[in-house]
Amino acid sequence: MSCKEKKETAESESFVESIMTPSPRVTFTNDTVNKQVDVKIEGELFTSYVYDGQTPKPILYPILTKSGKTVTRGFPFATRPNERVDHPHHVGLWLNYGDVNGFDFWNNSFAIPKEEKHKYGTIYHQEILENNTDSGVLKIRAIWRSPLDADLLEEVTEFKFSEQGDTRIIDRSTTLKALVDVFFNDNKEGMIGIRVARELELPTDKPVLYTDVEGNITEVKALNNEGVNGDYFASEGLTGNDVWGTRNKWVKLEGNIEGETVSVTIMDHKKNVGFPTYWHARDYGLFAANPLGQEIFSEGKEILNFKLRKGESTTFKYRILVHNGSKLSQDILNQSFNEF
Repeated sequence: MSCKEKKETAESESFVESIMTPSPRVTFTNDTVNKQVDVKIEGELFTSYVYDGQTPKPILYPILTKSGKTVTRGFPFATRPNERVDHPHHVGLWLNYGDVNGFDFWNNSFAIPKEEKHKYGTIYHQEILENNTDSGVLKIRAIWRSPLDADLLEEVTEFKFSEQGDTRIIDRSTTLKALVDVFFNDNKEGMIGIRVARELELPTDKPVLYTDVEGNITEVKALNNEGVNGDYFASEGLTGNDVWGTRNKWVKLEGNIEGETVSVTIMDHKKNVGFPTYWHARDYGLFAANPLGQEIFSEGKEILNFKLRKGESTTFKYRILVHNGSKLSQDILNQSFNEF
């Protein structure tokens, strides 16, 4: 057995042992004044479920590794030095879509002018259904509402928070039930996304213009790349910017923050619509999986235009691994994917 094989075997055995070890205690604190639920593991903050309405959807923000490194961008709540301030709708970790019955839920933010708000949908938190510290489960209910105050979808999301060794885990299961006939027209902007810290971006020295479905242009400016060292690694072998617009069962974004290897991995689920999902993974820090934008990513070779008739529902499941320390190998990630 080669040294590499021995190392990968040891890593795999270590990961299996961590699965068999009882997960550290998860606690929830519902701050009804600030409208957020703080999620802690062994007393240390992992993330907060934020439903205060400052963003037009509930989010997980911030998200921290076990060692205390923040993997999410601070803007617009707590901007950090040298951080990008583009795309104000990219906040924390979220799930929504760019075209639901013609309304844009993805690009909605505080920055949209009042006269343009009629084009954008909002996800309104309704209630906390469960916060079980024994299982690490937080379950919520929300409504996807059009700007005409028409309720389109009822969302029930279960977050299961856990920790295995130096890996913190979010298993998200979101069931969307159609309250009217709902059409998810193929759209680039979706679906589960996280906007990451500056260090995890991919180095680039070129300013870029991005145009959304409404024709709004956002400039992503060229910045100093000092300390910026992220890279994408996909399950099917692609890396870097080549990952964008390709199908993969999982993608890892890895870099170094303050001298420590840190990674965020998003995993698709075999039962999700559109599996394996397309990836909307940009070098400037947007890291998203979009199973519903097939026409755009396939350059017209595939068309989905997913729909739910009134009363029908579908469930999207994703696993997010937030890791610090030694690198997570492909074998370990495949093992976690198979377990999920």
